[in-house]
Amino acid sequence: MLDRTAISLDKTIGVLRAVGEPTRLRLLALLSKSDLNVTDLIEILSQSQPRISRHLKLLAEAGLLERYQEGAWAYFRAADDGPGAQIVSGLLARLDANDQQIQRDGQRLEAVRNKRARQAEQFFSVNAENWNRLRKIHIDEARVEEAMLEMVGSAPVHTLLDMGTGTGRLLELFSDVYTRAIGVDTSRDMLAVARSTIDRTGLSFAQVRQGDITMLPTPNNSFDLVTIHQVLHYLDDPNEAVNEAAKALAPGGRLLIVDFAPHTRDDVRSEQAHIRLGFSHEQMSAWLDDVGLELIETRDLEPVDSAKSSEELLTVTLWLARDRRILIADDIGTDNNKIISTETI
Repeated sequence: MLDRTAISLDKTIGVLRAVGEPTRLRLLALLSKSDLNVTDLIEILSQSQPRISRHLKLLAEAGLLERYQEGAWAYFRAADDGPGAQIVSGLLARLDANDQQIQRDGQRLEAVRNKRARQAEQFFSVNAENWNRLRKIHIDEARVEEAMLEMVGSAPVHTLLDMGTGTGRLLELFSDVYTRAIGVDTSRDMLAVARSTIDRTGLSFAQVRQGDITMLPTPNNSFDLVTIHQVLHYLDDPNEAVNEAAKALAPGGRLLIVDFAPHTRDDVRSEQAHIRLGFSHEQMSAWLDDVGLELIETRDLEPVDSAKSSEELLTVTLWLARDRRILIADDIGTDNNKIISTETI
């Protein structure tokens, strides 16, 4: 969400100077649509690396870009918050979409996105057998997604964090609910797939970051909804990820965890690298309580395929928890907010 705070005359002039150059305005127009690295921008703008890097540096110093590292690569996107973001958003909204330069940039951006899509297809082609095996061990994913949407509900939330985002499917699934989203994953291959998902579905208000979900690269107390979908069973210490999720939640925010109920399919350890064979209600409830979250709903989605035994198809469990804190305004005004626990009221 854009920062509506009034900014000083000097800051306004600084922002206008930063964008008052053709290449920098073109960069902002591109980076408002997609996360791109310097190589992508060289391909789109046909300019040298030093020139593009200097323009990016000036825009970042003015607070108009976000920069984040992904291995050896640095990615950039237009800032969607902060003093200058509202001004830039207004300028970009007034750019003539029929301008020849803007159209050419858009066509080259589409070529970059198509390249990403081909890379994603290649990744899935190589790993298709593993994906098919995974889909065969539990209930239909459509049932799981339907239950997730029902539990979260249709009431809008400002920010979503998807931990272990994988293909970015949840960024797409909840796109009608949130206004801003971040997906975090350790795998660069999966992040490439997730970016292809974002490009394909036009989710310019979603982004992905490389990072360890047990040490999130995102700020604490910032997200209204956090999701962890089929990730915890890969972790040596799943409680670490639950703890990180709790720290990421804004006061009153919710955490949705989706994973397997306890099972005896030991073959998934060797074939699919599962470390944990599911989680019981009692174990998850204790973890959530330990990090100050209130468990408000649990659902077990059991197999219904009569052709397979219950030992072949796994039960999927969904846990929805809420942060116990609330945000209240200080008597002086809404700019002086306090976070308190409902247990102290």
